[in-house]
Amino acid sequence: MKKILSALFSIFVIAVIVIAGYFNQQFVMHQADKVKGMYYVYKGDKAYKQMKMQDAIRYYNKGLNLYPRHYGAWYNLGNIYVAYEDYHSALYAYSNAFKYNPRMMIARMNYGIVSSEMLGDFDSALKQYNEVIKTKRKLISIPYVYSNKVSYKENKAIAYYNIGVTYRLKSLYSNSDWEARRKYLSKAIEAYEKSVAIYPDSYDSQYNLGVAYHTIGDYDRAGICYCKAIGLAPMNYEAHYNLALLLRKRRLYKEAYDEIDKATTLITAVDGNSYIQEYVATVLNDITRNVYRNEEYKQYLKVILEEEKRKTAQHMAKNDKEIKAKENKKDEFGETITSSGINFVNGKIVATEELDKAMLDNFGKCPSLSHFTSDVTEE
Repeated sequence: MKKILSALFSIFVIAVIVIAGYFNQQFVMHQADKVKGMYYVYKGDKAYKQMKMQDAIRYYNKGLNLYPRHYGAWYNLGNIYVAYEDYHSALYAYSNAFKYNPRMMIARMNYGIVSSEMLGDFDSALKQYNEVIKTKRKLISIPYVYSNKVSYKENKAIAYYNIGVTYRLKSLYSNSDWEARRKYLSKAIEAYEKSVAIYPDSYDSQYNLGVAYHTIGDYDRAGICYCKAIGLAPMNYEAHYNLALLLRKRRLYKEAYDEIDKATTLITAVDGNSYIQEYVATVLNDITRNVYRNEEYKQYLKVILEEEKRKTAQHMAKNDKEIKAKENKKDEFGETITSSGINFVNGKIVATEELDKAMLDNFGKCPSLSHFTSDVTEE
């Protein structure tokens, strides 16, 4: 009897499903399309991870034709179009991503970057950045497990930074209209300052804030920002270089020489761009000529050189003792001699961690900061 009742119940359920499907054919078709669409999106994700971009585009488009609400697929499709420099298609894809998920901040951010930096559509970019700032998210914090507080702050900081970049670009497009340029640069400064207020340890925000101040002629604040940027990323040449230009303008040639020398070293070691090297070398030569015209600096340099000779002689004597004490020691790689800052391995000089740290400390210092702080602190 139980088997009969069970069979009858199963038949009844199937009948209900068939009847429901008959009277809701559109719903059933939609669900079927959704399932097929998700399958093609899955295939697209797999191709995307394997860097098979043409296959990914094909699968994503098939999936989105069947199930257009999949915002993740739209976002990935936008990234692929950017890689192929099809910027208009990328914007269309990003716009659909945040159409179906208005809180997808990364899609809005990418839309703004492409609009501003690739297509020059600054107003569209600013609209999306402001949407990122205005969008409020419910803050969730589970100790040691999950927190979206940091990402929420990061989104706002990045949005403000991108607003600053966009207004700076608008100022460049203003050509000879200095009033318009100044207005846009003021807005850029305001945005950079808000970004720095959220994340003061951002090199890009500090450096670009310095550039904006530099451009409008606020040299004290520009110098302070460059020094902060140097402290955050000592091995980036841009802040050293711009600080050198600022110091040269103020006829602080000794300080300018020190910074341009650091910039030259970093460009040679890291960037390797011959055009940049050539341009920086021209600035270096100009600063050098002004340095050696300064009689006071000549005397200063003479004292410094004598002090360096004395220190070098002491250091070499110390190294000689260390080398003699260790010259018979060998490791599996061959002869290795170690001093307090340099390793000699098979006749080659290899920098130690101690020397790396000393170089980082040297490049991270900004002795000229005192030339920029007085006027600002007095306000």
